[in-house]
Amino acid sequence: MAFSTLLASSLRPTLAALHWAACRQCRGLSTPQGSEPSLNLGGIFPPLATPFSPTQEVDYAQLEGNLHRYASISFRGLVVLGSNGEYPYLASRERVEVVSCVRRALPRDRLLLAGSGCESTQATIEMTASMAEAGADAALVVTPCYYRGAMTTAALVHHYTEVGDASPIPVVLYSVPANTGLDLPMEAVITLAQHPNIIGIKDSGGDITRMALMVHKTRQEDFQVLAGSASFLLASYAVGASGGVCALANVLGDPLCQLDHLCRKGQWQEARDLQYRLIEPNMAVTRRFGIPGLKKAMEWFGYYGGPCRAPLAPLSPAQVEELRSTFSANGWL
Repeated sequence: MAFSTLLASSLRPTLAALHWAACRQCRGLSTPQGSEPSLNLGGIFPPLATPFSPTQEVDYAQLEGNLHRYASISFRGLVVLGSNGEYPYLASRERVEVVSCVRRALPRDRLLLAGSGCESTQATIEMTASMAEAGADAALVVTPCYYRGAMTTAALVHHYTEVGDASPIPVVLYSVPANTGLDLPMEAVITLAQHPNIIGIKDSGGDITRMALMVHKTRQEDFQVLAGSASFLLASYAVGASGGVCALANVLGDPLCQLDHLCRKGQWQEARDLQYRLIEPNMAVTRRFGIPGLKKAMEWFGYYGGPCRAPLAPLSPAQVEELRSTFSANGWL
């Protein structure tokens, strides 16, 4: 290995830390103080749906329209380019442009988390740097999964450590086994929670025992656990989760923020009553009908949903009626 290459490799964590600190200062983000998190993720984040035109191009005007409406809701911030943003279907150029568009429209007191996970460590590092340049406050990094059988605890710890070392912004782990077929191992989470630039995890698996154990095992670290679904949001708060990244927040943002508020105030009976009414609609726009269902429901509540990119297909008339009935039966339509 050439000396210049070796030197660059050895300095990378230090340079990244300096860049990270400078970015945090210019964005007005807090630094660790006592038990306070370095970047407070407490609250609700909608994982934005990416709007497309009838010709399946990114529709930036409609994106800005949705952002204008979301500005009146007390979200902690927004997640861009998550699973619900059809991230795998966007070109690298489009991913950067979408994040830039959202950053321009988003108030500075709202956090912007951007998906940057790719299959290789090198590509993830490069995409994370691009997300930081586009204005993201933190990177949401999904588990690489194409060679799932080789994704051992050691391999994943190495991958995320390299990304955390190189990233100019904080990193949030992202475990979504429904899409990847891979749960980020508990041992990996506990190890990675000790990294100074890895500040949390979005866990979409729905295993409350696992989430409780993550909270418990990382309680001495600057690390926060986020629920990845509205269906188990209350249960997640009960075991110590900090917030939620919930697809349903694209549609029912105010009720989800109200659930967050009730849990923080300890008003558990009211929170339970509200949680019950959110479970079936959430299942409908995630597990049952997916992103096409989410986008259709958005239209009923005044947002632009529009088409998905192929090969995701629109709902059939019968599916649309079933989706509407689910929201109506729970008092939302």
